Amino acid sequence: MRKTSTFVKACAPALLAGALSQPALAVQDEDLNFETTEDLYQICSVGEDAAEYIPAIFACRAFIEATVQYHDEVTDRKHLKPLICYPKTATIADARSIFLAWAKKNSRNQKLMNEVPVVGLVRALAARYPCK
Repeated sequence: MRKTSTFVKACAPALLAGALSQPALAVQDEDLNFETTEDLYQICSVGEDAAEYIPAIFACRAFIEATVQYHDEVTDRKHLKPLICYPKTATIADARSIFLAWAKKNSRNQKLMNEVPVVGLVRALAARYPCK
């Protein structure tokens, strides 16, 4: 995925300070579990109008970015075949949309939705960005 821009890096401390100065939101620690693909789907699909949108979207984006960075580092350093071959123009927002569409399509498949979330996310991204 595309590297974080200098602008975002420069604004991050101000955004974090602003977020921390706001009243506590309805999200509880137990709401941000990443034990299953279903958990990730629930976190990533919180609507913009929900009180818990800000922490949920940050958690979702961080999970996606960490998964992709780890994938890229491991496959590069160990010279392993990559599982995801995304274009340089792909963004974290693209990955979120791809995952949400995949999870919605597979929401009734308990086997897939009960897997650890990194597996579900990689399945979704690999389906959209297969390596040839």
